[in-house]
Amino acid sequence: MVDTGKPQESRAFLLMIYLIRHGEPAGAYGAHPNPGLTDLGTRQAFAAAEILAKAGAKFAITSPLARSRETAAQFEKVMETHARIETGVGEIVTPPGIEDRVGWLRGIMAGEWTGTGAELDAWRRHVLAAVEKLPDDTAVFSHFVAINVIVGLLTNDDRVVVFKPGHASITKLARVGGKLKVIELGAEAATVVT
Repeated sequence: MVDTGKPQESRAFLLMIYLIRHGEPAGAYGAHPNPGLTDLGTRQAFAAAEILAKAGAKFAITSPLARSRETAAQFEKVMETHARIETGVGEIVTPPGIEDRVGWLRGIMAGEWTGTGAELDAWRRHVLAAVEKLPDDTAVFSHFVAINVIVGLLTNDDRVVVFKPGHASITKLARVGGKLKVIELGAEAATVVT
């Protein structure tokens, strides 16, 4: 847990943004460019939707990719709302000329952002900007690297993988003094890029 400097009981009054990693995708990473969810992934998404509803999430945005949209769909059902598609919280952009995305991604995830180039730095800043402008009580259905980007930029951590959010895990951000702060990291699980 990240310390906000506020007593535990006052956290209930914070205005929150929730970052939700998509549920378990169908098929191995890299095997399909845009997989949906497995049955387990759908159950994970429903469990997350119930938690978000109890926590007070009212709005939702989602990456345009199927696994995030299907995760958001469970929140839409529970809350009788509609998630807006937001490309700014989508999957990490593969630079032009990369033929082996899986190998490239493995290498990127093992390092730091420094030295990865202007294109990826611009992508990172765009991801954070997309979240900073959201209204409070918004659920953001996104991806492993994008969630790490937000957490890394907010905590000044240059590692690509700051933590390993599990499928349908919920990371909590709050607006404190007009700025987003990481309040709680989502549950972790191993992620293997194959």
